[in-house]
Amino acid sequence: MMDEAAHRDDEPQIDTDTVMVAAPDPVRNSQELDEEDNTLRPSFLRKVTEALDAEDQETVYNLVEPLHPADIADLIELIGHEYRAPLARAITDLLGSDVLAELNDWVRDDLVDELEPDEVADLAEQMETDDAVALIEDLDEEDQAAVLAEMEPEDRAAIESALSYPEESAGRLMSRDVIAVPEHLTVGALIDYLRSDDELATEFWEVFVVDVKHRPVGTCQLSWILRTPREVALADVMKRDQTLIPVTMDQEEVALRFQKYALISAAVVDGSGRLVGQITVDDVVHIIQEEASEDILRLSGAGDGDINEPIALTVRTRLSWLVVNLGTAIIAASVVGLFQGAIARFALLAVLMPIVSGMGGNAGTQTLAVVVRAIATNQLTSSNTVRMILRELRIALANGLSLGVLIGVGTTLIFGNPHLGAVIAAAMVINNLVAGLAGILVPVTLDRLRVDPAVSSAVFVTMATDVMGFFSFLGLAVITGLAA
Repeated sequence: MMDEAAHRDDEPQIDTDTVMVAAPDPVRNSQELDEEDNTLRPSFLRKVTEALDAEDQETVYNLVEPLHPADIADLIELIGHEYRAPLARAITDLLGSDVLAELNDWVRDDLVDELEPDEVADLAEQMETDDAVALIEDLDEEDQAAVLAEMEPEDRAAIESALSYPEESAGRLMSRDVIAVPEHLTVGALIDYLRSDDELATEFWEVFVVDVKHRPVGTCQLSWILRTPREVALADVMKRDQTLIPVTMDQEEVALRFQKYALISAAVVDGSGRLVGQITVDDVVHIIQEEASEDILRLSGAGDGDINEPIALTVRTRLSWLVVNLGTAIIAASVVGLFQGAIARFALLAVLMPIVSGMGGNAGTQTLAVVVRAIATNQLTSSNTVRMILRELRIALANGLSLGVLIGVGTTLIFGNPHLGAVIAAAMVINNLVAGLAGILVPVTLDRLRVDPAVSSAVFVTMATDVMGFFSFLGLAVITGLAA
């Protein structure tokens, strides 16, 4: 008891009477932010652009200076392209690593192009390793080499090491600022070490415990360390079960592990199992957002869908998929051409056939969206694919019967032709079944072939529902003698 009391006496005491409340965050109190969506007000953007037009850099600086770095990044993105370079020159000392880390990739590249290599190097050295890599990795090889040459040897080595890993891998994403200690330490010794070494990381949530080969054997959360008596050994309090991230793991799989195991941070290990870095949840949030947006936009063939993307690149990306869609539309039109005689004899077929194909396309898109998401989140695997197919077919049959009854009865009442109503109802059921089957088989097949199902699936599903929609409706009309 005496030893423990002595340790407590050695600890710095907190005077609760003199504890000060932190100053409010300027972001929350800024009058330039819209209260509803926390975005910069249009009136504020006009003030900045007017000051830039007047080349009044002092006014520009005074307007921008109270903003949080994230809001400065928003300002640079929202302002016109022609104003970005003058704005950057007016707020040079405000344009720090915190701002660049928040910027859209395309906008950041434009700004970096305006800076000298030594200026980029200074900013990169202020950043976390993962943010610095994101800043440098998109530069041309010549510019990349020039920036790296201006960096301190230790920082340059860390960046070059990260760049050696595949793009969108844990090695590119991880931070090398980790706290790693041997397991023979006591909690008290660890606390003393954390306080005494000024070179340690300033932001961390857990301490990694490693063996003599620097392989992680456990982890201790800060809350455990602060609440445990000093004399207790780390080996007795640390958590030995932990989720380790291979350095080559794809960032999407990293995000799934964080989501599945509710992680705040995780150790990253190399091929030999040595601790080389850590990934924290704030990085994973960005990944989840990027991957979700990417999949949604790829389903529509819109590419990255970034409003800051160069127009030429956007046109090239969208046009390539529009050309593919044109080809599938020609295939569907050729099916209609096979029945032009029947359409000529019974013109109502031409009026109603788009309904069958259109509803099938919508049903197929619904199934496709569910399946692509299931694949992306590892909910759909080889073990439950058959069950998923049967499930979607039951859903498609139920939807097809319901829609078939509605369109059949409606067609009969409007056109007074029960035969026509029965034909379109049957075609609706058939095409909904095709839509459900295509909506799951197309993305699953593409995934098995190592092709991103979010990119290509929509084209093939739409083609299947268009072709089968026209073929089933017109074919049934001919077979049943409706268009005789």
